[in-house]
Amino acid sequence: MKNATIQLEALTCPSCIQKIEGAVKSLDGVDKESASVLFNSSRVKLSFDDEKVSIEEIENAIDKLGYEVKKSRVKAV
Repeated sequence: MKNATIQLEALTCPSCIQKIEGAVKSLDGVDKESASVLFNSSRVKLSFDDEKVSIEEIENAIDKLGYEVKKSRVKAV
């Protein structure tokens, strides 16, 4: 498993949290318990199995919702 922090452009409403969390948690390989969106800092934190899903696939799921990913940081656990 790897941990990731994904920095987004500023989030504008609390419903953004539900949309992003839903999209990320639906991906096979993402630890559903760890995935959370931090509204005030516009960050997504999660753990994922990089043999099942890549950070690029996670970023694309967020991007498809219309949220811009600024940068990602991934650390091995």
